[in-house]
Amino acid sequence: MKIGCVKEIKHHEYRVGLTPSDVKSYISRGHKVLMQKGAGEAAGFDDIEYKKAGAEIADNREKVFDNTEMIIKVKEPVPEEYGLLHNGQILYTYLHLAADRNLTENLMKTGVKAVAYETIEDDDGKLPCLQPMSEIAGRLAVQEGAKYLEKTYGGRGVLLGGVPGVSRGKVAIIGGGVVGTNACKIATGMGADVTILDISATRLEYLDDIFGSRITTLYSTDANIEKILIESDLIIGAILLTGAKAPHLVTRKHLKLMKKGAVIVDVAVDQGGCVETIKPTTHDDPVYVVDGIVHYGVTNMPGVVALSSTKALTSATLPYGLMIAEYGLEEACRQSDAIKSGVNIYKGKCVYPNVAKAFDMPCSSIDALMD
Repeated sequence: MKIGCVKEIKHHEYRVGLTPSDVKSYISRGHKVLMQKGAGEAAGFDDIEYKKAGAEIADNREKVFDNTEMIIKVKEPVPEEYGLLHNGQILYTYLHLAADRNLTENLMKTGVKAVAYETIEDDDGKLPCLQPMSEIAGRLAVQEGAKYLEKTYGGRGVLLGGVPGVSRGKVAIIGGGVVGTNACKIATGMGADVTILDISATRLEYLDDIFGSRITTLYSTDANIEKILIESDLIIGAILLTGAKAPHLVTRKHLKLMKKGAVIVDVAVDQGGCVETIKPTTHDDPVYVVDGIVHYGVTNMPGVVALSSTKALTSATLPYGLMIAEYGLEEACRQSDAIKSGVNIYKGKCVYPNVAKAFDMPCSSIDALMD
C-alpha cells in the first residue's frame, strides 16, 4: 500500500503521524511511504532520517494526498485539507467527530474511509490509541492549571502545594479514567488537596487503593459536583464517552458557586466539553474568563510536548496501521473488531453510532456496506 504522512497545519500542532522508525516498519513489509517535506521537524525528526528509513519526500501536501492510498495524521483535517482527500482513500487519525458536524459532513462528501484513533477499542474495552494522549493531557492539565492560577493570568494567586502555615490548593477532578488518574498523579505530586469524582464504584475503589489517604474519592452526583465547585481552586474536566459528545456536568449557573479566579481545565473540549461555558482555544491564546472563572480549552494539549507525545502516539497506532496496510481496510475490519470499531465514516455514510446520535443522522452498518 502507498502510505502518506503530511505536516500538521492545525494551529500549534507540532506532532507528526509517523516517526522514521514507523516508516522503516512499513517499508520492511513492502509498503511505500511518502512524507511531506518538513513533516516531522517540529517533533524532532528531519527529512534525512525519513529518507534513511526508506521514505520518499514530497515537496508539498498536495502530492502526498494525490499519490497515496492511506493518509496517516495526528489531528483531524482542517477545512484547507477537505478538498485534498479523495474517494476511497483511507484517513487514519484522531477525528472527534461528535463535536464537529461540519467535519463529519465533509468527510462523508469526500467518500474517504475515516478511521478514528479515539474509537479503536480492544477486547478489554480499552482505547489503546487514545490512552497515551490521555495520559499526557491529564498530566499537562494540572501543570497548565497551576500556571493559570497565578494572578498574572487572572487566577486566584494560589500555590497548589501551599507552604508551611498556608493551606494547600484544592484540585477537583471530574472523571476517574485515564485522564483523571494521570491528573491525580501530578496534583498529588505537587502536594495539592485532591478530590476525584466518578460514577463507577469500582473505579473509585481502584483510585483509593492507588492513592490512599492522599486523595478524597466521591461519587459523581449533582450534589457532590456542586460541593467541589464551591471549594476548589482548580477543576479538571476529564469525562469521556467513547466517540460521543461529552455531557455538560458543569453549567453556566454553576460558575456563580465558584471562587473568583478559580481555573477550569476541560480536557474533554475536543468532544464538546463537560463544561457548558468551555470553547476551543489555542496554545497562544489558551484562556478566557467567564463570570470571573478562568477557562482553559486547548484542544491539542499534547502538541506542545511534541517529541514525547509523537513517540507515545505512534507506538500505539503503528500496529493497527500496519494491519490496515497489509490487508486493506475491509479485510482488516473482518479480522479485527478493534479496527472495525475505529471506522467512523465509510462510503459516504456515518457508521459510528455515537457520532450519528450526536447529529441525529442515520447510522449505517459497516458490515452491510462492506458486503
